[in-house]
Amino acid sequence: CLRPVLKKGWHTSEGRGRFLHNTFSENIYTNKSLMNKFDFSDMDADSPRAPQKKTMSHESCQKFSKLLFTSFIILLLLLKILFSVALITLFQKHSQFLDEKAITKELNHTELECTKQHPLLKDKVWSCCPKHWKPFSSHCYFISTDSASWSESEEKCSSMGAHLMVIHSQEEQDFITKTLDSQAAYYIGLSDAGHRQWRWVDQTPYNESATFWHPGEPNNDKNNEECVVIRHLSSKWDWNDIPCNCMRKSVCQMKKIYL
Repeated sequence: CLRPVLKKGWHTSEGRGRFLHNTFSENIYTNKSLMNKFDFSDMDADSPRAPQKKTMSHESCQKFSKLLFTSFIILLLLLKILFSVALITLFQKHSQFLDEKAITKELNHTELECTKQHPLLKDKVWSCCPKHWKPFSSHCYFISTDSASWSESEEKCSSMGAHLMVIHSQEEQDFITKTLDSQAAYYIGLSDAGHRQWRWVDQTPYNESATFWHPGEPNNDKNNEECVVIRHLSSKWDWNDIPCNCMRKSVCQMKKIYL
């Protein structure tokens, strides 16, 4: 510290007062000059807050970009799934329409007679048979009034998308015989494949317990009675084997068409 130089007149009270006043004024001027020289912009330049705000804004932008990209990918996947489901549904409907159209064309039937199915069956609403065919259970039946051999009768049934009748039960036989002419005999789809091996035309297994032969039949006395007719004899309908080239009427059978 510098020792103040005592000036002249210091020893008097007035001189000491002037000295203190001048010294205090010089200190204030010096401090003010130093404050003016101090550059506060350096403090702002060195402040760490600005880079922090910039970094936070950059991170927020990156997060938003990632979120936007993820949302876009999810939207594309959802659109792809919806498009695939719509395409599959359209294909199934189109295939079903083609199948039904093909069936109608193949059967050469322009008109169908349909009945509404049980409400529990949701897939198919209507069960149909061609016009002039008789429905029973899950099948349709057509009674031919023209006489032909067994093979010719089967060909006629086949041309309509059907086959000669296959009898599965007593109920089925009772149903069809109610509409038959009791004075005629009708071919059914049963024939001898050889050595008394009876076979149905639709490859249904031949069941001995579900046959309705007339007593003493099949006899095949001449070894050429290889086809079967259903006929009314002795007050009831039953089966008889006859030669396949005999001219008889026939009954055709096909599965119902479900829409």
